[in-house]
Amino acid sequence: MENRDLTVGRPSTVLWRFCLPLFGSVIFQQLYQIADSFVAGKFIGEQALAAVGNSYEITLIFIAFAFGCNIGCSVVVSRLFGGKQYGRVKTAVSTAMLASGALCLMLMTAGFLLAGGLLTLIRTPEAILADSKLYLMIYIGGLPFVFFYNIATGVFSAMGDSRTPFLFLAFSSTANIAADILFVTAFSMGVAGVAWATFLCQGVSCLLAVAAVFRRLHKLPATGRQPMFSLGLLLQIAAVAVPSILQQSFISVGNVVIQGVINRFGAGVIAGYSAGVKLNSLVITSFTTLGNGVSNYTAQNLGGGQPKRVREGFFAGIRMVWLISLPFFLLYFFAGGLLVRLFLDAPSADALDTGVLFLRILSPFYFVISVKLVTDGILRGAGLMRQFMTATFTDLVLRVVLAVVLSKPLGSVGIWAAWPVGWCISTVLSVWLYHKHAKRL
Repeated sequence: MENRDLTVGRPSTVLWRFCLPLFGSVIFQQLYQIADSFVAGKFIGEQALAAVGNSYEITLIFIAFAFGCNIGCSVVVSRLFGGKQYGRVKTAVSTAMLASGALCLMLMTAGFLLAGGLLTLIRTPEAILADSKLYLMIYIGGLPFVFFYNIATGVFSAMGDSRTPFLFLAFSSTANIAADILFVTAFSMGVAGVAWATFLCQGVSCLLAVAAVFRRLHKLPATGRQPMFSLGLLLQIAAVAVPSILQQSFISVGNVVIQGVINRFGAGVIAGYSAGVKLNSLVITSFTTLGNGVSNYTAQNLGGGQPKRVREGFFAGIRMVWLISLPFFLLYFFAGGLLVRLFLDAPSADALDTGVLFLRILSPFYFVISVKLVTDGILRGAGLMRQFMTATFTDLVLRVVLAVVLSKPLGSVGIWAAWPVGWCISTVLSVWLYHKHAKRL
């Protein structure tokens, strides 16, 4: 595969060619979690699905840190690559690797010590507590794979190569499905089998991706030996990474709070929500990843002195995510029941009704949230992190507060209704902030 310069060519064509493999990558990446839930629900039982789904909200906190390191490294490397500063590209990557490794060790220590307490804090039902904790502890053990894989994919994206991460994910995700089924059915390992399968497949994909990154960096033309660490570059990475980490981690904490509210309604509603939220996460993560592609596009063009291309990329990005929103909306709104049944062998009425209603309430608003995530990608790629965080936290606070408030008179329906309200208001805010600062770009 080759590096790609995103500062030349028609913006819409450049974005489509760059972002479509990213979209394929996120589909396979989501297969990790979807496969875990599918196998748990189909081959173990409804309570196993509830346990995996319950732990999933906490794993998102750790993923938030890995994602922040990914986007921080990616944006800085994009700028340097766009400016053809290849020596500093190498230093930026090694700096990000070292800093991410240290952060990962701290998170693993905290995770092992606090996992049980977090599960109790969100009112995990006693029937699924042991399996939830088991799944979570194995996942925490595999965090180094998650972190270094995210750094590697961020570097590939920064250099305009979105196909290599796609190939790694396609292989490892397919292997994960097979390993899940093997460990659960042939070895009768239960929820532990689901967790270990993910652990092993993430490990393989991480090692392959990191090795490929170092081979790619070795080919970049640079004079002399480059330093392994730069405090200045670390501060540049942190300027993007820390707000992104705060954004994702606060969203994850908010989701944990919402999970605590959902847990009051019993295992059936938890299982239905677990199925629905996995399907919803597939869409939102797709939009987020495409937004990351727009960030790389923006950063490369600003680094290469092509600011006028950013506005063209904004409209091209909107057209792209709307085309992707349409099939997801139609599928989730009209065939939600069939999709929820994929996760459950014999779903209870509560589980099935919850999953279907969740998807029908949220899916019409994919056309709205997709605009926000493209706009946020431009704000982040341009380094407008304060504006980026303002729009994000508005969405989060509204969703969490409304979920708690509306769940009292409306039950679980009030929780699902909180999503569209937060999405609509924060999207208006993101677009307004983009247009307000467009001249600066």
